[in-house]
Amino acid sequence: MDFDQLNAFLEVARLNSFSRAAIQCFRTQPAISAQIRLLEEEVGARLFDRSGGKVALTEAGKVWQAYARDLLRVKQEGVQAVGDLDHTPRGELLIAANEGSCLHVLPGVFAEFMRQHAAVQVRIRRGEHTEILEQVLENRADFGVVSLPVRDARLKVVPLHRDQIMIAVAPGHALARGGGAVSAAELAGHGLLLPRSGQTREAIEALLAPGGERLPVAMELDSTELLKGFAAAGLGIAFVPRTLAAAEARAGELVLLELSDRKLYRDLGLIFRRDRALGRAALAFIDIAVRTSNFDGQS
Repeated sequence: MDFDQLNAFLEVARLNSFSRAAIQCFRTQPAISAQIRLLEEEVGARLFDRSGGKVALTEAGKVWQAYARDLLRVKQEGVQAVGDLDHTPRGELLIAANEGSCLHVLPGVFAEFMRQHAAVQVRIRRGEHTEILEQVLENRADFGVVSLPVRDARLKVVPLHRDQIMIAVAPGHALARGGGAVSAAELAGHGLLLPRSGQTREAIEALLAPGGERLPVAMELDSTELLKGFAAAGLGIAFVPRTLAAAEARAGELVLLELSDRKLYRDLGLIFRRDRALGRAALAFIDIAVRTSNFDGQS
C-alpha cells in the first residue's frame, strides 16, 4: 500500500468516477484502476461497486474512507514535523479556492510564499464555496479561500481581502454615459446578469428587492468570468468585485460604476480546521497571506 493508492481511492470515492479521478490525479484511467485493484487486494475487500455503469463505495469502502483520510493526514503532519526540526518549512500545502480568487487575489500571496519557502510545494484545487468548505472539513485541503461570513464552528477564519462590488456595463451602455455612480432606482428596466447563488447574489437582492419583488434578471451565470464577458458584450448589467474587473476596465472593455445608495463589499477569508495541527509551512502561509492582504474591515 502506498500514498498514491490512498489518494486515488479518495478521489474515486469523491467523484464516483475512475475517469474523472484519473484527470485529478494526472494518471490514466487504467493506472487508477490498477491502483484500486492492488489496494483492494491488500485490504481484502471490494471497495467500490461498479455494477450498473455507476461507481459507488461499498460498505467496506465507506469504512476504509475515514482511515484513508487519516493516513494521508498523518503522513502530511509527519513530513511537516521532520521539516520543522531544522526550522525550515517543508512538505506540501493544498489550497482550495475559486477561479476568480486564483486569478486575481492569490497570485501575489503564492509568489511571496514560494519566494521565501521554496522547499514547500503549493498545490491549488479550484472549486466553489460549498466544495471548498467540504474539502477543508474533510482534510482534503489545508486551507480554503472563500467569501465571508463562514459560520461553521469547526473552522477558523482569517480575513484576507475586501473588494467593493461594482456595476459593470459595456462602454456603449446607457448607464455608462451617466457618470461614475448610479442609484438602485436607475437600474430599473435594465436586464441584470446575476450569479446563480451566493452571498453577493443575496446582497444584491436585499438592496434591489428588499420586499421580495421580482428582479429583471436577464441571465444567471456560474462565474465572474462569464458575468464580465456577457456584460462586455452588452447583454446586461453585472455586479462584480472591483479587483476582478480592473483589467477589463483598464482595457476599455467594461465601465465600472459605483452604487450611490449603498456600497456593497465582498470579503474573502482564509479558512482551516480549528483542530488541525499547523506545521511551520502552514503557519508561514497564514503569516504571508495576512501581511499581503488588503483587509481592514472598514466600509
